[in-house]
Parts: sequence; C-alpha cells; structure tokens
Amino acid sequence: MKVKKFTANTMHEAMKEIRAQLGNDAVILNSKQIETGGFLGFFTKKQIEVIAAISPPVTKQPRPIRKQTNIDRESVYERAIPSPKSQTKIEEPSQQQLLQEINQLKELVQGITSQGKSKEEYPEPFQKMDNRLKAQGVTDAIRLQVMTDLMKKWNKRSLEERTEAAVTQDLYHHLQRLLTQFDMGGLSFDKKVVNIVGPTGVGKTTTIAKLSAHCVLKKQKKVALITTDTYRIAAVEQLRTYAKILKIPLEVVYTIEDFRKAIQQFKNYDLILVDSAGRNFRNKLYVEELSKIIDFEHDASTYLILSLTSKFEDMKNIINQFDLIPIHQVILTKQDETSTNGAMLNIPLELKKGIAYVTTGQNVPDDIVQASIPYLLDQVLEVKSGE
Repeated sequence: MKVKKFTANTMHEAMKEIRAQLGNDAVILNSKQIETGGFLGFFTKKQIEVIAAISPPVTKQPRPIRKQTNIDRESVYERAIPSPKSQTKIEEPSQQQLLQEINQLKELVQGITSQGKSKEEYPEPFQKMDNRLKAQGVTDAIRLQVMTDLMKKWNKRSLEERTEAAVTQDLYHHLQRLLTQFDMGGLSFDKKVVNIVGPTGVGKTTTIAKLSAHCVLKKQKKVALITTDTYRIAAVEQLRTYAKILKIPLEVVYTIEDFRKAIQQFKNYDLILVDSAGRNFRNKLYVEELSKIIDFEHDASTYLILSLTSKFEDMKNIINQFDLIPIHQVILTKQDETSTNGAMLNIPLELKKGIAYVTTGQNVPDDIVQASIPYLLDQVLEVKSGE
C-alpha cells in the first residue's frame, strides 16, 4: 500500500491533489486541521492535512454502466466516510458537511467524557451522598463545595474509618456547622409588627391563620390582624373567619394612612400580623405597590413566603424582586405536596436567608413546624440527627 500526506488550503483542493497523484481509488486514512507558517505563534495559516493511501491494483468485476443524467455532477456529491478496511472510493464532501460532521463528533466525545466523569467523580460513599442531595434538588454549587470539603477530611482518615456511615455523619455535621451562620426558627416577638409577603398561590392567608393560632393558643399572646389584600374578596373573608374563631380583631386597609391608623389602634397588642396581596412576582411594580400600603420602615419584621413546590430558580427570582424590602426570614409552605426539600439548604447557603417555619398541610393550627437546623437536615438527608 502506498501512503502519502497532503497539505492544502481546503478539503476540495486536497481531494484534487489526491486524485491527481493517487487516482480515484485512493482512500483517506486521516484528516485534520493544522496551522502552518507564522512567527512566534502569530500570523499562522490554517490548512487541511490529509493522509491518503492506494492499494496495488486488483482484478475487479466489471461494473454495470450507469446511465448519465443531465444533473450537474460537480454540484452534487454522494457522501461516504472512507476507511482503510472498506477501501471506499473517495467522494468529495462539501465544507458545510465537513463542519457539521466535526461538530457531531465533538458533541459525541464530550458526551462520553461527561458520562464517564459523572460515574467516577467521587468514591462510592460520597457518590451516594451526592446523588441523594441531587435528588433532593440541592444545587450543583453547594454539592461541589460540600463534597470538596468532606473529601479533605476523608483523605485524613484511616482505611478502617472510611465507611459510608462515617461519610453520612461527616456530611450531617458539616452542613450543621454551615447552617449555624443563619437565623433559623420562629417568631422571637422582638418586633410587634410582622409583615407577611410573597407571590400569589403560596398560601399566605392560611399561613397567617396558623401563626395567629400558634401565638394565641400556644404562646398566649394578644394578637391582631391587618390585611391589605383587597384584590381578593375571598381572601379577606377567609381571614375574617379565622379571626372570629380565634376571637382576635381584623382591620382591612387600603392606603398607607389606613395602615398607620390600624397600627396605632393595636398599639396595646403583643403582635400585629400583616397580610399582603399576592401578585405576579415577575412584575417589579408589585413590590413598589406594597410599599405604598405597608410601612416597611416601621419597627417591624418581614417574612417572605415561598412554596416548596416551586423551582429553585423561581425562588431566586422572587427573592431578587423583593430586594427593595428588608426580608428577615423565609417561610416555606406546601412541604406535603413535594418530595424534594433541597430548597431548605439552597435558600440559606446560596441566598443567605434564614428559614422561620415550614408548613406541612392545610390543617390550622397544627400543620406548621419551626425550622430548626436538625429538622431541616432530617428532611433533606432523610436521616435522624446525624445517625
């Protein structure tokens, strides 16, 4: 077999040179793009390097003569991928077809590489933990940082200590230390006014009813309600019903002046819970409208309600939209409607917001839990107190 290397500006020119020197029965063994010329890496020229070969002549069966057509054969090429084994006759591809083929090969190689990395990224115990966190919806950035930190500790352990139980315990305690930086847990009652804000459909009114019942029945606090949600008559009536059951006052306000009068009216109460209208969180004007009705500058705490059924990207967008308002903590709702609790880690570790409560159903006042660090970790890791 005669093998020869050809260099040309384009594949079209290379094919002509191969035909001229080796004939139409030559086969391509390899082709790649190279850079030639230049000085110190500058002004180089991109060219195509093709390695072609021709076998000694062999006796061939006569082929039937194909009838010629009027189609311009120079503008239409039949694609074929030649290989040394098949000894395929060279067919001239177009530049566009070559680029498409190269891109497809790149995607294939990248896909194989990424699949291989995902299978062998961590030792087995770590991979199980990473898979568990991923299934819960914990972000890639948090998982990578946590696994990197734990691997450092793993490398210092003896072979006997490198068990799955040890990894689980290390993970639990590591996350526990990270979460202690943030304010977790329920109302501290250091502020008399508590504003409840959030997008539509997250369960603000039901959550306020649960908080009211919790403070009245379990904390023996004197509670009053204010609602600014005048967009939905049903929401006002629902809250009014809860107020009657708990025997606490409710005021409906329409302006900032009404709001301030209501605050003054309830000055002798231990706690004033303020309900707000839920609107489309993508509309920045919604937050501005809230500021025209609720006095956030008043001595108050503001809690943002988010649903665990929402995508974390939507949660991030909601928190960003409320950046004009000082958010003290987040309340997570609808845990009973989802199997993924990764937001319990994502919100504090990535968005730097503490969590006050998690609601677990529709029952008032029972289905609400204070968001302690052990509770959050138990829900995400599906283990009990690091065991």
